[in-house]
Amino acid sequence: MKKPLFFGACTALVTPFLHGQVNLPMLKILLHRQEDAGIPAVVLFGTTGESPTLTDEEKHWILTEARACFRGMLIAGTGSNDTAHAVTLSRQAEQDGADALLVVSPYYNKANEEGLIRHYRTIAQSVQIPVILYNVPSRTGVDIPVSVYRKLAEVPNIAGVKETVSDMKKLVEIADTCPEDFTVWCGSDELTAAYLALGAKGVISVASNVMPEEVSDLTDAGLDGDFDTALSLQIGLRPLNEFLFCEVNPIPVKALLKEMGLDCGSCRLPLTSLSEAHRGEMKSLLQ
Repeated sequence: MKKPLFFGACTALVTPFLHGQVNLPMLKILLHRQEDAGIPAVVLFGTTGESPTLTDEEKHWILTEARACFRGMLIAGTGSNDTAHAVTLSRQAEQDGADALLVVSPYYNKANEEGLIRHYRTIAQSVQIPVILYNVPSRTGVDIPVSVYRKLAEVPNIAGVKETVSDMKKLVEIADTCPEDFTVWCGSDELTAAYLALGAKGVISVASNVMPEEVSDLTDAGLDGDFDTALSLQIGLRPLNEFLFCEVNPIPVKALLKEMGLDCGSCRLPLTSLSEAHRGEMKSLLQ
């Protein structure tokens, strides 16, 4: 039986820039901050890490630097809507020291069930390390059906899924029809407690860039079955979670980190800076 790769809070880390280039010294600061907070795993160059605007060479630099300074689990985002490119990225990440891969479903192409199965199976069979599926229909235009999860759960190194949907019925169906060792991790910060109540083993979080201890406390409470505490913490994090998605991620989280003294630079185009309409909200949140 496959064991969950991690329990609790995993941070989908931002990619810091300085004058348009990857800021490796700031990357080390961010990683040490996560480690000091007890975060067991981080995702590098996922959605929050602006993977679409990073070059393959930059991803190599980021992972190599992270491997040299972070003792926890490093999960590399290696998804693409080109299966062959995703295989190349996945093999490179494995060589660079990634412990696991986070692979988003093919965006824009809108693959059918057979295409999704073959896409993920091809990637997983090209590496030896575990693969986490990433279902984010708001970004990709496709909601991976549970029938695909059931098929992919048969692949030895497919560990589970980062799921973002708000339909709790889907989580119940996964628990009912997928193998017990097919792990679900929450991909929506505002629903972490609910996901944990329905069997998820943790969260891959944007909010833990800002408040890693609090997100970790929430997941620990949920995993311990203390849902009164988990709900209280979820409610306490509500203003932060609402702000972090008031504009396209990672625009708000980068703006907030800068206000906290962790200047990670602006997002790369086509993403821009936080609009003036939301800067007042950010100031209130910090106060």
